Amino acid sequence: MKQHVKKGDTVYVLTGNEKGKTGKVLRVFPKLAMVLVEGVGMRKKHQKPRREGQKGQIIDKHFPIHISNVAPVRSGKKK
Repeated sequence: MKQHVKKGDTVYVLTGNEKGKTGKVLRVFPKLAMVLVEGVGMRKKHQKPRREGQKGQIIDKHFPIHISNVAPVRSGKKK
């Protein structure tokens, strides 16, 4: 699949629950055709306690979205 965005680009989310949001590309996964966008694709991850006496916690974590669901923002224009 053609990579039309790269790390550091500002992108606009075209589809999904995050439709209409913009963000900066933090990382690109070319083999998976996915991108990690700042502030988009946040999910809650439940983490078990690792040591005795430590509490479990819920962490907000970035998850990648498919590259076909984003479009680059050019010259300050949004779609």
